[in-house]
Amino acid sequence: MDEQGKRHSCKLRGKLKISGNRSTNPVAVGDRVKFLPETQNQPGLIEDINDRSNYIVRKATNLSRRKHVIAANIDQAVIIATLARPKTSTGFIDRFLVTCEAYSIPAVIVFNKMDLIDTEEAKEYLHEITMLYEDIGYPCLHVSATQKINLENFDRMLEEKTSLLSGHSGVGKSALINAIEPGLNLKVQSISRAHQKGKHTTTFAEMFPLSNGGFIIDTPGIKEFGMVDYEPWEFSHYFPEMRKYFNQCRFDNCTHYNEPGCKVKEKVEEGSISISRYSNYLNILLDIDTRS
Repeated sequence: MDEQGKRHSCKLRGKLKISGNRSTNPVAVGDRVKFLPETQNQPGLIEDINDRSNYIVRKATNLSRRKHVIAANIDQAVIIATLARPKTSTGFIDRFLVTCEAYSIPAVIVFNKMDLIDTEEAKEYLHEITMLYEDIGYPCLHVSATQKINLENFDRMLEEKTSLLSGHSGVGKSALINAIEPGLNLKVQSISRAHQKGKHTTTFAEMFPLSNGGFIIDTPGIKEFGMVDYEPWEFSHYFPEMRKYFNQCRFDNCTHYNEPGCKVKEKVEEGSISISRYSNYLNILLDIDTRS
């Protein structure tokens, strides 16, 4: 898309397909490029890719030591989560947040399908999980695409920003986008009754302009984020509640796993750090360690 909003069909100049690049995609959604427009007989040609202000990645499918750049040059990353049909685990949320922290991208958590929160137990869990993340600095928003709950605040959150939207299949990313921008008419499918999981409706990442001046990058439902380019000893830096105790452990390279004199483990025992967050931290830490 050029500065006038016109779309162009382009291919990548061969020299930009860098040999040995650990990324599976030399150009990503959100990249700003220099290109020659298409002609009657030839597609356009991307000649150069401008430096990125930031980017966010996930582990490439079936290629554990390579990465896939999901998007570049984004102002915020928004994870769409649901507590039912399907349920988004805190483990998935925390992997997403860690990736955002690692690349210095502000993150927001949007809980969709508030119309399904219809029991006291569900309402209590929603309150607990919201407080968990807001207390460590992540804004949370409760919305419903179908019942039009809090959509004005959702629209305002995206105003004049380039936002990445991600989450499991079935959490309602496309439905939320359609609710605030009906003209886009993105494809929406129902939840599988047999497995209570979403069916893939978005098959590749794509950027869309919004009437409020923002842009959204809608991504395929991602089954699992994979951690790449991390050392075990630095991993806790991407958990804000652990980061503030940096250099307070007995060992400078403490991983907060089984080392003695660990300040983080002490705070977990005191209740100052959430047990669920610490458990998710250990799960991801051990996953990194076994793949290194």
